[in-house]
Amino acid sequence: MNDNILHHLKLAAAQADSKPAFILPEAGSVTYGAFYERVSRLASLLSDMGLSAGDRLVAQVDKSLANVALYLATLQVGAIYVPLNTAYTSTELEYFLGDAKPVIFVGRLQTLSAIKPIAQKLGVEHAALLDGDDGIWEQSCLHPPISEVARRRGEDIASIIYTSGTTGRSKGAMLSHQNLLHNAQALHNLWGFEPEDTLLHALPIYHVHGLMVALHTSLLNATPIILLEKFEAATVRQYLPETTVLMGVPTYYSRLSALPGFGAEDCRSIRLFTSGSAPLTSQASDAWTDLTGHRILERYGMSEAGMITSNPYDGDRLAGTVGYPLPEVELRIADETGQELPKGEIGVIEIKGPNVFQGYWKMADKTADAFRDDGFFITGDNAFQTEDCRVTIVGRAKDLIISGGLNIYPKEIEQVLDDVPGVLETAVIGTPHADLGEGVVAICVATGDALSDEALQAALQDTIARFKHPRKFYWVEALPRNAMGKVQKAVLRETFKNAYL
Repeated sequence: MNDNILHHLKLAAAQADSKPAFILPEAGSVTYGAFYERVSRLASLLSDMGLSAGDRLVAQVDKSLANVALYLATLQVGAIYVPLNTAYTSTELEYFLGDAKPVIFVGRLQTLSAIKPIAQKLGVEHAALLDGDDGIWEQSCLHPPISEVARRRGEDIASIIYTSGTTGRSKGAMLSHQNLLHNAQALHNLWGFEPEDTLLHALPIYHVHGLMVALHTSLLNATPIILLEKFEAATVRQYLPETTVLMGVPTYYSRLSALPGFGAEDCRSIRLFTSGSAPLTSQASDAWTDLTGHRILERYGMSEAGMITSNPYDGDRLAGTVGYPLPEVELRIADETGQELPKGEIGVIEIKGPNVFQGYWKMADKTADAFRDDGFFITGDNAFQTEDCRVTIVGRAKDLIISGGLNIYPKEIEQVLDDVPGVLETAVIGTPHADLGEGVVAICVATGDALSDEALQAALQDTIARFKHPRKFYWVEALPRNAMGKVQKAVLRETFKNAYL
């Protein structure tokens, strides 16, 4: 038995050789047969370059068909794929290359010359381009395809995904073939993938969401994928009528909603909209439903476990919640000692199951700290469960504000402020306070002119206990976000650290 996830993806496409695999704007389409043949040629080249089972290949490249093929070709030879955000600087790359110690680094024309000396210093055998006449994508055309997919066990590592590193050095989450395959199969079933589906893919593919959730579930279904280089609202709107599934982040839906005349007619062929990687407010979810007639399916996941929960495909998709644990995933809400809390109480999500990663690359101490003695992984996300086990996230544990010895959950305040007319969105943080330890600060984005502090305080007055009220309000043009749309509260805490000092 071969547990290599690529083996399973190729089996799913065995009868789909002539079916479109990828549809590329302005470049036509490529069939499943032709695509996997190109993957096999690229795998042949990588093998000739010395890449073999267990080796690492680090890629910092733009999204493209060649990028997808590079990922799958790495899997085909049994190596470990390490994707990196294209925004990382040379200094940041030096850390990743030194930590992952790849045999091959694949980069972009505009940055490779700066990276080559660093790679050479760190002992990387090859620093290569992906695209262009000198790139390995073109060179691989001359290599004979290899049909064999390297045999891998379920626990063997398929990919290392580096976390954002906002609280220290980035940690490399080791995802196994079993982790990836379980997630793909579970979501394929839960989200009702159908033979006639088409995915509109606008996500980046250096992250779990775009690389694994979107691609794996679609490839496992031999689904045609409209591959967009990046999200542009007008372009996504153009292709929506040819699509049945769109996976996105909250920003996608807000930007589509802002297009003049956008509505139900644009979404007439869609059967599934999903949202993840950042919280989708109930206000934004309800507004999308009012505009399009579709209810977005929100789910919850992370680099260390892929998808963990999902709202149901058939059944109530409750705005502001992330649904139920995936099949075979155990989930509990626990206190700081790991003791499970009663339903309705807020605590930290802890999980165990076939989706949970194998640990942090070369960080045994961090791995040990992340797991309980009974094997549950501590996610660091605060949440509560209803009696029927539906999960509602209230924020990251590290974002918890402790003011005067009392726990304050920012999301509770943000939900009230986001409902105030004239407020587009808010982020609530804690900053140093000489008396209380931390003081509550609200950073707001307006739809027009900024509101007065009095107007915001009035909205909170009869809704939230007084000790939770922000005493400081700031207005900004936009909240800082990372590439996946998550608000960067660490940036805000640094920016407004002197609010009460």
